[in-house]
Amino acid sequence: MKEEIRRPAVAGSFYPADPPTLARQVREFLNRASKEEIPGQIVALVSPHAGYLYSGQVAAQAFKLIEGADFETVIVVAPSHRVFFQGASVYDRGGFETPLGTVPVDKELCRKIMGESEILRFLPQGHSQEHSLEVQLPFLQEALGKFSLAPIVIGDQSFATCQKVGQAIARGAKGKNVLLVASTDLSHFHSYERAVKIDQVLLEDIRGFDPQKLQQDLEEEKGEACGGGPVIAVMIASRELGASESKVLSYRNSGDVTGDRSGVVGYAAAVFYRAPGEAEKGGMRKKAGISLGLQEEEKKTLRRIALAAIEGKLKGTRSAPAEKLSSNLDEKRGAFVSLHKNGRLRGCIGQIAPAEPLHQTIENMAIAAAFDDPRFDPLTLRELKDLELEISVLTPMERLKSSDEIEIGKHGLYIKKGFYSGLLLPQVAAEYGWDRTAFLEETCRKAGLPRGAWKEKGTEIYIFSADIF
Repeated sequence: MKEEIRRPAVAGSFYPADPPTLARQVREFLNRASKEEIPGQIVALVSPHAGYLYSGQVAAQAFKLIEGADFETVIVVAPSHRVFFQGASVYDRGGFETPLGTVPVDKELCRKIMGESEILRFLPQGHSQEHSLEVQLPFLQEALGKFSLAPIVIGDQSFATCQKVGQAIARGAKGKNVLLVASTDLSHFHSYERAVKIDQVLLEDIRGFDPQKLQQDLEEEKGEACGGGPVIAVMIASRELGASESKVLSYRNSGDVTGDRSGVVGYAAAVFYRAPGEAEKGGMRKKAGISLGLQEEEKKTLRRIALAAIEGKLKGTRSAPAEKLSSNLDEKRGAFVSLHKNGRLRGCIGQIAPAEPLHQTIENMAIAAAFDDPRFDPLTLRELKDLELEISVLTPMERLKSSDEIEIGKHGLYIKKGFYSGLLLPQVAAEYGWDRTAFLEETCRKAGLPRGAWKEKGTEIYIFSADIF
């Protein structure tokens, strides 16, 4: 069967359609670009996607870094300009054609990434006329030569979507020789002076390697980027793949090229990289939480109770555990049960107040996580074999006096204001590398409150810790 090939949509408008002319133009851009010294291993690039006349030289500053490098696959994450859709579209078909040839799609990696989250699927309309991904390819073809492609176009650019896309990319790409590319332009059609001012806000967020701050500045309209979501997703994935440093390589706007400063568009190039000695994450993350004195056998017992409760509910054969329970398991404590399947969250429900004996809380929360989490369909019997279970036994809540009291990795947060409330466990902030402010802001988001609500009068903030196993 003939492979499905995505044909060029903007050749002849955004860049030359004639192969020798295109190759010569891209080569001239690369030759004029200066190669920055990057003290580490490159994980990801940020590149603009306007017509080459306007943004080609800025893009060349990014792609100059990888000239002659050897990457098995390039994952390009781009925004959708022409159609809106929820989640993201992954083109898992034969290849992407440009005037310089056809780049084969890494179908195995694409499908692995798609398998990491239900929001990633193939939507042909997300790719058919989209220019923001296509214009990256001739630069990659000229700089790298041979490589495979994983093309991802993001529809809605909510933080939740970008976070899931970033996590899915990191999990799918772990252990592989890949390069990530985020495609974005910056502010659109402001005066030259205004554009430079607001573009610097987002450039500082990129320099700070801070996806939460970038999202906040976009939401509060302190800066503009049509591909802000792809940059956030790539930041998150890069972090998970071990990148810890960033550098802005170039910034210009169309006024610098045409001389018309009345209504300009901003362009930037940047790189995310691993510092020397850094490696990919995975299995090396510092353990979150604290010890509450539970013995290993007691933890195993709680896990058996949780799994038996879920299996019994599925099979209609629930029965009380025959084993004798220790006094620790009879103590009243709050607890959460989190379920994962193939590395993805499958359910998480907890009880904050210590209202029941711990073993009973675990049994009840395991059933609730499996069947009553409104974000997921009820668990099915065929999923049981792939289920991974995590238990968090909570300490009592303490009212927060100062944000300085929060210890990332040790504390979880519970925020309440009026009818709104939200909780994030200690392991969440540690997993995403949040600082205190980001942790507070994300807990507000979980509660359905504005990010800055933690600073407002009437907001109650509590800290707690947990024994996590």
